Amino acid sequence: MSYFAAAVLREKRGWTAAELNLRGTADVDEVADRLRDAAPDAYLSLLFVEADDTYLVILRLDEGEDLRVFGSDSAYAEESRLGALLVGDLKTSVTGLDDPEEPRPAATGGDDTEQPAVDPEADPVGEADLLTDLGIPAQRLLSLCAHEGMMPADVTAEICQVLGCVDEVEELREV
Repeated sequence: MSYFAAAVLREKRGWTAAELNLRGTADVDEVADRLRDAAPDAYLSLLFVEADDTYLVILRLDEGEDLRVFGSDSAYAEESRLGALLVGDLKTSVTGLDDPEEPRPAATGGDDTEQPAVDPEADPVGEADLLTDLGIPAQRLLSLCAHEGMMPADVTAEICQVLGCVDEVEELREV
């Protein structure tokens, strides 16, 4: 399974981005170590892992500590070794929603139809609220991941647009 892993790092001078090679990692802690090594002085480190135009995993470190993880679909853990080490240990439901009993919010479409905010086939896992303080609430992240026609790269671009680092990540894709 092919993947793209972009580290987006907030340092004193602003945002930077670097592609991370995750080959040979043994567990999610080793992935976090590689993210830390990308910018040891970063006060915010995000890693966007996009796999086969299907799955998105976001990892977050604040000042190199307190690893938080969100995965767009738990099926990624069954599909690949990388998926298993990134999201395999996560609970099968998302956290960070107002009502944990109802982890899948509904969003209404512009017409008279109701559109589910989360693909009924997908099973998002982890901390959907990991970007809330950056302007992307949990329900928005889930909606982006479930929006029909949105690829993981599109979701990453939308998030990075809000953060103000979309150009840095897009430069990585061009290389």
